[in-house]
Amino acid sequence: MSTHQLNPNTWVDQYADYLFNYAVARVSDAEIAKDLVQETFFAGLKSAKNYKGDAAERTWLIAILKRKVIDHYRKINSKKGKAEVRMGYTNTSEEEGDWLEERVADPFNRGGDDSIENKELGLAIQDCLSKLPKKQSLVFSMKTIQGMSTEDICNELGINPSNLWVMIHRARTTLMGCMNQTWF
Repeated sequence: MSTHQLNPNTWVDQYADYLFNYAVARVSDAEIAKDLVQETFFAGLKSAKNYKGDAAERTWLIAILKRKVIDHYRKINSKKGKAEVRMGYTNTSEEEGDWLEERVADPFNRGGDDSIENKELGLAIQDCLSKLPKKQSLVFSMKTIQGMSTEDICNELGINPSNLWVMIHRARTTLMGCMNQTWF
């Protein structure tokens, strides 16, 4: 019995952030990640008739996005090792946080070296977060790490959604630059 339904009208609000974080963690390029998310939404609309309702909407969209990431690496035919390494970890929980939390100390990852690497990655992320302007860091943490809604964050900080998205975008851009220098 299918229990889940698709509601494409809410995809951008509900899943764009999550899908973007997922994609940018795998392709390390914000513009490519945005394109992949758009392609994912488009493919989801095109194949909505095939949705059986067995998986949650987000799980279904992530499955589409995974194929888009793999296709991206096939097209450029380089960095295959990086794609396979990044695609290799599994997320078995529907309620996991965004990519930062999923990569750091993944409870389903039993590799000995990986737990040390994940702790080091967590420290690198915290270090990069601490270098952001205070409000950017706060907004990024509230949205991405704590998973707060846009409305709640805007109400709490007295900002509008446009300001929020600008701050999150700037935080992501700065974090990726910092992570590329210190980690990747």
